[in-house]
Amino acid sequence: MPPVLKLQAQDLDSEEKRAEYTVSIIGCGQNGLLYADAFAAAGFKVICNDDNPSLLKRLTKAKNCCVDPEIEARLKKHIIRGNLVISSVRKSAVSQGDIVVLAINVKLDTKNRVDSSELKAAYKQVGMSLKQGSLLIYGGINSFGAVETMLRETLENTSGLKCGKDFLLAYNPLQFSKSYTVKSLKNVELIVAATDLQSLNVATDVLKTLTPKVKQASHVKFAELAVLFKMAQHDACTALAKELAVFCESAGMDYFKVQKLISDDDNSSFCPTVDEEENRKGTYLLIESAENFNVKLRLPALSRQINEEVIKYAINLTQETLRGCDKSLRRAKVAVIGSTNQDTATARYINAVIAKGAKVALYDPLLTKSENIEGQPFLKKSLNETVESADCIVILTGQEQFEQLNLRKIKTSMKRPAVLVDLIGIMKPENVRIEGFIYCGIGRGIGDKS
Repeated sequence: MPPVLKLQAQDLDSEEKRAEYTVSIIGCGQNGLLYADAFAAAGFKVICNDDNPSLLKRLTKAKNCCVDPEIEARLKKHIIRGNLVISSVRKSAVSQGDIVVLAINVKLDTKNRVDSSELKAAYKQVGMSLKQGSLLIYGGINSFGAVETMLRETLENTSGLKCGKDFLLAYNPLQFSKSYTVKSLKNVELIVAATDLQSLNVATDVLKTLTPKVKQASHVKFAELAVLFKMAQHDACTALAKELAVFCESAGMDYFKVQKLISDDDNSSFCPTVDEEENRKGTYLLIESAENFNVKLRLPALSRQINEEVIKYAINLTQETLRGCDKSLRRAKVAVIGSTNQDTATARYINAVIAKGAKVALYDPLLTKSENIEGQPFLKKSLNETVESADCIVILTGQEQFEQLNLRKIKTSMKRPAVLVDLIGIMKPENVRIEGFIYCGIGRGIGDKS
């Protein structure tokens, strides 16, 4: 097989030819698993690695590792067929990769400023094991200019190799909002950019095995800004949706019924939800990048302010609904269906209700019963245990299985009257009320309104 440095489209025009190449996915979050599924389906040998052992354990069984059950089912088939393997050793995973996909995003600190420490450590780990002649595709989200500075320089310094000569480096900013579901990359348009023409051409040919819709950017920084702009755009739409949802509540109208009448190719970005961590991070990255050029982005900053305040609004919504049932949030047991990830809206909501004196039970559908998350004593191992004697249920995750909750069964375990607070607009109010719940949600008013 030709080396990756000299790959051409005809070298990858069949599954048999692709099977000669190994793709190592570093980072098994939602984006990493989308890559893993796509490359395995295209015929490549795929190795998945992550620094979270519990996630790798779930991925080995292809169970509770992804937000979409269809992707999990395909991952399981890839594992059974042997073209997808799980590795807990990063050095081994990287060194075996002809193509290495780094799908790890930068983090924010408690002040919403860039914290590159963990990501830079990952860059070093990859660089120390990167083999000569390989292609590295960065599929994460980072600050403007980070690919050509921090990523490239770290890889060259730790590997001793020269970018564009000894290895290829490309950027494919893969980012999707949780407000809509991506089940595969086949019909998704992918942006690709690179530090040199050879890297760009090879990466384009590789990505075209996943989807025919590949758009080349003439400069890496264009691609960096494109994804940050898109995230800020979604964030601004979400902020406007939240403002309009509040208006609908005051007017006694259902925002979601109004929203269905809006003719838009992407109505999903116009939902008043608190479940928008990707866009939150992207907007803060864009604001900080602009500040480095002494530019103040007023609208993105205002959007962030509005969206940050939605947690406070959600707490008030919960509190007022309970008060309407002659219950107090201070003494209530709140059953939260959400994420154990500390960098999420779930964590901020839980901290706020605890500060109000409520007792919290948390259920994360992506955790197995045997997993134990340190620092979260309120975490429960099953949904039934979570809702036992609860005053209200708060939904903060968009898992598809929760669209069909057995509300009748759940209600028998709860205190009466049972309250359901839908903070992402996933439930149909009429279905919830038929089962005897008091329903409320952002944009749908307080209490048992029609």
